[in-house]
Amino acid sequence: MAVDLDELRSLFLFESLDDEALHWLSGRSDVRVYDADTVVFAEGEPAEALYMLLEGELLLTKHGGGEDVVINRTAHRGAYSGAVRAFASGPPEVYQTTLRSTLPSRFLRLPAGDFATLVVQQCPMAVHLLDGIYEGVRATESAIRQREHLAQLGVLSANLAHELNNPAAAAVRATEQLRSRVAGMRTKLRLLAGKGLSPELVARLIETQEVAVERALKPRPELTALEESDLEDSIADRLEELGVGHTYDLAPVFAAAGMDAQWVDDVVERVDSGLEWDAAFGWLRYTLETEALMSEIEEASTRISSLVGAVKQYSHLDQAQHSDVELKPGLESTLVMLARKLTGIEVRREYAADLPKVPGYPAELNQVWTNLIDNAADALGAHGVLTLRTRADAEAVFVEVADDGPGVPESVREHLFEPFVTTKPAGEGSGLGLENAKRIVERRHGGSLSYTTGPEGTTFCVRLPRTRRP
Repeated sequence: MAVDLDELRSLFLFESLDDEALHWLSGRSDVRVYDADTVVFAEGEPAEALYMLLEGELLLTKHGGGEDVVINRTAHRGAYSGAVRAFASGPPEVYQTTLRSTLPSRFLRLPAGDFATLVVQQCPMAVHLLDGIYEGVRATESAIRQREHLAQLGVLSANLAHELNNPAAAAVRATEQLRSRVAGMRTKLRLLAGKGLSPELVARLIETQEVAVERALKPRPELTALEESDLEDSIADRLEELGVGHTYDLAPVFAAAGMDAQWVDDVVERVDSGLEWDAAFGWLRYTLETEALMSEIEEASTRISSLVGAVKQYSHLDQAQHSDVELKPGLESTLVMLARKLTGIEVRREYAADLPKVPGYPAELNQVWTNLIDNAADALGAHGVLTLRTRADAEAVFVEVADDGPGVPESVREHLFEPFVTTKPAGEGSGLGLENAKRIVERRHGGSLSYTTGPEGTTFCVRLPRTRRP
């Protein structure tokens, strides 16, 4: 439908245009008529045109938090929306909102390219100024986001370095002690060999050694300090009866390995020889200490391997970008990465059994868990309870990160997901963590991120659909 020149002139956006410009505009625009409750354009579609209300009423909504949020509802003639930044440089624009007609309505439709031409012709300086301002804001926000990611990476690296240092130091310490124990075993073995042991006696000694090692590796009940002290005393008394020296150096080692006074008698009975018991039990002591140190080295190495595995799980370096994601390993690897910050905080896990996988980007979801758990740790300080819950229904999987901290201040609750809004002291947060998490959950995964808060604490809930968006 053609556009009347007087109708164009009556619109506030075009009221200052001369007749030549209005004729040009009339030849490139048209009028579209829509029934009530009709979608004119949808959020996320390519921004192909600018729409101006001529008659009726429009409703602008934006999807967020799992629902459509009303941005504007107006019957004001000339109200416009759509490709409002068609004149700007950069990648093709998409509609930022959804436009509906709430009543039978008429709209002027101007293609995006023609609108860009009109703006450039009528106000070239303003185009450059607005474009520069927009690009400057976008570049600033990008730089701040990058700084936020680097700061987060620094925190995770510091946590990881701390976690790796402990088992690495334990392995080095155990290795040094192991060297001295092996040297001690050689010394005791030399003393035993000097007695001219028969092959049969050597075989019985080796058998005694193997029995002791096997017994040391078996699980045993925890002893109280008093019970452990009594056990050491009984072992020391029996060793003294055999003429063994330095019994109070030997007894704690034997007791810690699960031996007792009866074991001492069993050794004597099994060897059954006029042996130098001081050298024999010294040799057994070094044997058990060596086994304990090797177990310590194994545990430290396993811990390091687990940490490296957690980093691999966290970053998903060996997986495709998009995949069916199992959420529990990602949550657990995030806890490992933030372990140092969670010192003093009780972490409770309430994971649903057989939680289904969700389609998504695992590394990006781990960024969400990092932001939510990191914020919860900040809210708790060095004490309190952090709870991770998972559950599912027929349509979605839910992940909740809850803390029993003081809650979100009322002054920022309505704006908590907006960029640069933070409850942290100046210099300790950029205010982009939650905004980034919400963007990943909603735009990248088609889910929603919401929260509840109060004096009893705060709970963030991530909803992820179980089927991939078309």
